[in-house]
Amino acid sequence: MFQTIKNAIKTPDVRKRLLYTLLLIVIFRLGCYITVPGVNSVALGEALGASNGLTGLIDLISGGAFSRFSLFAMSISPYITASIVIQLLAMVIPALERLSKEEGEAGREKLNTYTKILTIVLALIESLGIYLSYRNAGIFVDNTFKTGALVVISLIAGTSILMWLGDQITNKGIGNGISVIIFVGIVSGLPSAVITVWNLVFTAIGFSTTGLITAIGIIIGAIILIAAVVFVQQAERRVPVQYAKKVVGRKMYGGQNTHIPLKLAMAGVLPIIFASSFLTFPAMIISMFNRNIATSTGFWSVIYKFSIATSSSGVPIGYTIVNAIVYLLLIVAFTFFYTFATFNPAEVSNNIKKNGGFIPGIRAGKPTTDYLSSIVSKITWFGAVYLAVIAILPMLLRFTSIDISFGGTSILIVVGVALEMVEQLESQLVMRHYKGFLE
Repeated sequence: MFQTIKNAIKTPDVRKRLLYTLLLIVIFRLGCYITVPGVNSVALGEALGASNGLTGLIDLISGGAFSRFSLFAMSISPYITASIVIQLLAMVIPALERLSKEEGEAGREKLNTYTKILTIVLALIESLGIYLSYRNAGIFVDNTFKTGALVVISLIAGTSILMWLGDQITNKGIGNGISVIIFVGIVSGLPSAVITVWNLVFTAIGFSTTGLITAIGIIIGAIILIAAVVFVQQAERRVPVQYAKKVVGRKMYGGQNTHIPLKLAMAGVLPIIFASSFLTFPAMIISMFNRNIATSTGFWSVIYKFSIATSSSGVPIGYTIVNAIVYLLLIVAFTFFYTFATFNPAEVSNNIKKNGGFIPGIRAGKPTTDYLSSIVSKITWFGAVYLAVIAILPMLLRFTSIDISFGGTSILIVVGVALEMVEQLESQLVMRHYKGFLE
């Protein structure tokens, strides 16, 4: 990897792309410290200083921008949601499916336009929800319509700017722009995690042997977790495919052997995001209408406490256990749903048959579909358990005195984006025929 980066810096075109990406990253980080107009900075720290289940994921990917109520407080989360919604709608609406599969680049441009329009709509809804949730918390200079409109418009503008930055990184920089923004937001929390580990060793009363052992355990655990994530992200099940020879005119085509690469974690981190959003959504809606719900009693209070049980302290252990079980079951369910939504065994089987191919030992048609479905199901079970283990790690830390927000989900996203960026650097160097690159 380091050799790839070194070679990239030596190549003028690639170096220019890297510097351009770095410039946009700096702009993103500066925007994270520009507070939204109309916010009372004195009261802000008390109200948003600690992220809970409702805001933790947003604050994580925004690099702490939400806890500062900055211009980029919502980060790119409305765009992520809009992309997922459009992707799912493309599976059930024939017109969108044609745009994504049959109309090439023009169709993808239209889908991208629809995604951006939906992003603005979702950003409006989310910004209104944030304003209504914190309107009575004293963090705004007043509760007038003018202040509310200013806050909502500023948050929508921040998300729109991030969309533009993401497009610029994708087109003129290195990597997928949206992924890079999320990557930078998460990595920006790494120094605070390092300080937390340091404070375990050197406490207010001096050196702590117990803290040193704990810190070493955390470091070793992080290294093992990163290695496991890299292994699973790069691993794939290769299904062999053979294509029969055919004569067209005076030339013979086909006859080659190839394979279908099936990733072990085909769904990526999306099932965790889906499950987390699904669980915390009720609490977000309830808190919009009842700011004191956490201290009240009744049916809605029970739903609220259950919704945030594994992401906030002070909730009875029974709520936490039930919430954790539901959370893990949702991750498994969403993993299967998203995997089979993006990989259709019947469609792949038909494409193989149309091109005169077959899987050795398996008849074309329905047997091939059943064979691929069986393989994908087994792989998906592994991927679902893998994601569930990654997601449960931060929950286990909550039963200790260690407060590190840089958990398993963060490592999963960071490692995935880092591997993607390295692959893009390699492809950029190969396209420019970099001599010695493959030596």
